[in-house]
Amino acid sequence: MTESPNLAEKARGLLLCLAIAVVAWICGQHADVVGGPVFGILFGMLLAQVLRGHDVSALQPGIKFTSKYVLQAAVVFLGFGLNLAQVAKVGATSLPVIVSTISTSLVVSFVMCRAMHVPGKIATLIGVGSSICGGSAIAATAPVIRADDEDVAQAISVIFLFNVIAALVFPTLGGMLGLTNEGFGLFAGTAVNDTSSVTAAAAAWDGMHPGANTLDAATIVKLTRTLAIIPITLTLAVWQMRTDRSAGGEGTSTFSLRRAFPTFVGLFVLASLATTVFALPAAVTAPLKTLSKFLIVMAMSAIGLNTDIVKLVRTGGKPIALGACCWVAIACVSLGMQHVIGIW
Repeated sequence: MTESPNLAEKARGLLLCLAIAVVAWICGQHADVVGGPVFGILFGMLLAQVLRGHDVSALQPGIKFTSKYVLQAAVVFLGFGLNLAQVAKVGATSLPVIVSTISTSLVVSFVMCRAMHVPGKIATLIGVGSSICGGSAIAATAPVIRADDEDVAQAISVIFLFNVIAALVFPTLGGMLGLTNEGFGLFAGTAVNDTSSVTAAAAAWDGMHPGANTLDAATIVKLTRTLAIIPITLTLAVWQMRTDRSAGGEGTSTFSLRRAFPTFVGLFVLASLATTVFALPAAVTAPLKTLSKFLIVMAMSAIGLNTDIVKLVRTGGKPIALGACCWVAIACVSLGMQHVIGIW
C-alpha cells in the first residue's frame, strides 16, 4: 500500500470540495427545508457527471480526505452545540418518547432490511438518520460501519425526501389532530429527521399559532435526540469489530474497547463535556456549531463527487420504501407515546 498523500497532493481535491461547499452553503441558507448538505451532495454528483471520462486522479486524494476526515471533524465540532445540563433539564420529559422512536426506527430498519433485501449499511444509515438526527447521525455512523460514499449519498437522499414532506405536512397535520403547542414541539422534535427541518416545521407551527413559541422546545428535544449518537456509534463500533474478527480481519485479536471506540466520537463527547462543565458562552460555541455545519456540507460535497447519480436513482426504490416505513413508524409512535404520557 502506498503512503498517504501529503497536504500538497490533497490541496486540489480539498479546494474543489470547499468551492462546492461554499455554493451549497449559500443555497442552503436560502432554502432551509433542503439544507446545505443536500445541495452539497447534489452539486457534487452533477459535477461528477460533467467530469466523467476525464482524468481526475489528481483530485481524488483531497476528495477522499474530505469525505473521511473532514466528516469526522464535523462531528467533533457538533459536540460544542450540546450543553448536557440544558438538555437534561429541558429534554428529560421527552426522554420516553425519544427512546421509543429511536428504538422503533432501528427495529423497523432491521426488519425491513431483511424483508426487502436492502444492503445492510444503507439500512443502518437510514435507520440512525431517521431516528437520531438526520445528516449528523449519518456523518457519525458512516465511518464506524465503513460505509462507502454511495451508501451515504443514498441515505442522505432518503432522509432529505422525508424531511421535506414532514416540514410541509406536519404543521397542518398537528392542527388537524388537535395537538397542543407543547405536543407539537415534542412531535416535531422526535418525528422530523434533520435539525433544519425540525426548525422549519416548528417555525411554521408558530406562524400558524401566534405566541406558541414551540421552536425552542422542538430544538431542545432534537438536541436530546442527538446525544443518542454516542451509544449508537459505540454499539455499532463494537459490532463492526466483532464482525471483522469473525471474518478473520483486523478484529481477530482480543477485543479492546479502546480500539473499538472511534476517536472522533470520544472527541465529540469531550466537546460536549467542555461546553457543559465550563459553561461555554454562545459567543464561543455558536461559531463552532456553524463550523460543524459547514464541514458537513463540505464532506457531503466530496461524497457527491464520488457518487454515480444514475446508479443512485436506479437503485433508490427499496431504500426509499425502507425510509418511508421508518418515518411513518416514528411519527405514529411519537403521537402514541404522547397520548400515553398525557401530553396530547
